[in-house]
Formats: sequence, C-alpha cells, structure tokens
Amino acid sequence: MSNPASTTCRRAGADRLRIQELRRLKKELPKENSAKLKGALWPFRKKAADLEAEEQEVLTQLFTYTPALQQAYEYREELTGIFATPLSKDAALQPLTDWQRRGQASGLSCSDSFLHTLEKGKEEIPNYFLARHNRGLVEGLNNKIKVLKRRCYGIFNLSPLFQRLFLDLEGYQRFALTTG
Repeated sequence: MSNPASTTCRRAGADRLRIQELRRLKKELPKENSAKLKGALWPFRKKAADLEAEEQEVLTQLFTYTPALQQAYEYREELTGIFATPLSKDAALQPLTDWQRRGQASGLSCSDSFLHTLEKGKEEIPNYFLARHNRGLVEGLNNKIKVLKRRCYGIFNLSPLFQRLFLDLEGYQRFALTTG
C-alpha cells in the first residue's frame, strides 16, 4: 500500500532531476552514448529489486554520467524502504528524522519540497504507521468528480450532475449484469 505523502512528492522531485540530467547529457555526450540512455524513464521509476538485467544496465550507464541522479534514486528508495518496513509510529520517527537530516545535508534540491512537507507534517505523517492507511480512496473520488465536472461542462441544472455522479460511483454495482 502506498504511503500518504511520500509517493508523489519524492518521485516528482527525482523525476524532475532525471529530466534535467538527461537533457544535459543529450547535449554533452556523443550521440551513440546518449542513445544508450534512451529508455531510462521506466527503469528509473522502478524499485531496484524489480529491475531486469537490461534495465539495470541502462541505470548503471546513466549513473556513471550523473552521480547526483544515482544519489536521488538511492535516497528515494531508502524512503520507500522506511515506509515499507513494519514499524510503530514511534519507531518510524527516528528513521524518518535521520532520512530528513541526510536529505538536507546531501545538497540535492530535488527533494526540497518533500523535505518541507515532512517538516510540516512531522506529527501527522508518522500516523501512517498506525494502520497503514492512505488517502487513495479520497484522492480517487476527487479525481472522478473533477473528470465528471469536465464532462458536464455547460450543465446548469445540478440534478443531472448529481445523477451522473451517482451513476459513476454506484452504477456499475447496481446496474451491472451478474452471471449466475
């Protein structure tokens, strides 16, 4: 299960750094070397344990040209590991604080927004370790409502809007044909 604040924030910063570094390398490296780095997006987004041999090779090549990107990747994986470890709320506070200190000392600016989020949510974020619930359901519902608002643009009567919302949320369960 995904953790509350870290998935989007920490990955967004690392992805921005990846984009910047790949643009830089495309300008600086000979074409045959930069062509080897093509397709680094998905290996970079995968967990290290899930990488196939070819993907690992692409990342190794990429990291030889840009150690800062390797540091961001390892840093991101370490945070994922903290949230994946079965810790209590109090026990999780120390690894999160240590990770935060190392992040501030690393000089990587790609994690600044998440470090700020972690600092602001120092009391709330460790609550994830109590029951390992996240806001995925609420975020999904909000996204459905946004899409529905776009689809219903120009409808001034609220009744059809709420009917469509009800059908989107409950319609499949209530009106689907069931077998046997």
